[in-house]
Amino acid sequence: MIWSDVLALIVVYIYVAVIFVIAELVLKTKPEVSRKFLHIMVGNMIFAMPFFSDPWVMVWFLTLPITIALFFLTEYSPIKIENSVTESGHALGLFFYAGIWTVLIAVFSNYLWIVALAIVPMVYGDGFAALIGQKFGKVKYKVFGGEKSLEGSLTMFVITTVMSVFVWMVFMTIGYPMPQFNLFAILGISAVATICEALSYGGIDNLTVPALTSILYYLVTITI
Repeated sequence: MIWSDVLALIVVYIYVAVIFVIAELVLKTKPEVSRKFLHIMVGNMIFAMPFFSDPWVMVWFLTLPITIALFFLTEYSPIKIENSVTESGHALGLFFYAGIWTVLIAVFSNYLWIVALAIVPMVYGDGFAALIGQKFGKVKYKVFGGEKSLEGSLTMFVITTVMSVFVWMVFMTIGYPMPQFNLFAILGISAVATICEALSYGGIDNLTVPALTSILYYLVTITI
């Protein structure tokens, strides 16, 4: 691990700590908003990934420790830690959130842009879909016992598409090795991610959506 990795780790840890403090203290009176605020803001770590010389540094010193820490904030933890963030949503939602990040970096360590694009629908798409759906959702539908809204699903598709384009462009701009820009792939995979989120229930979408999205990007842009 070189000094640039150490610096990147320090910056990211400070950022995550600040986000957790804001979510836990400042937004404590609005637990659902607090959870989604944390959900979205922590996701901004995707923009730090290209600055690590070794992707495994992120796994061993960032995502895996965070995953373990988040497990101890769930109801399944042998140690009870009171907090308003994880208790406001699905017990394992944030644990899955960090866990899939760890798995994706390990699997696609040579294609961090795939990791970033796979994280986008979970972070931004699902995050804003929940906020918009809860506030403005009028057309409701149920799949496997989970209630969704058409407005929320449309928000997920739009935000996922827009942010995927933005992330792709950012990675290209900073010089990270990328395939040729493919808007049709982004549109199609964003649609599949939206459908996958609608079919998932109980926080499991934090696993299913990024996993499926990463596989599709790999198949469409690398193998074909």
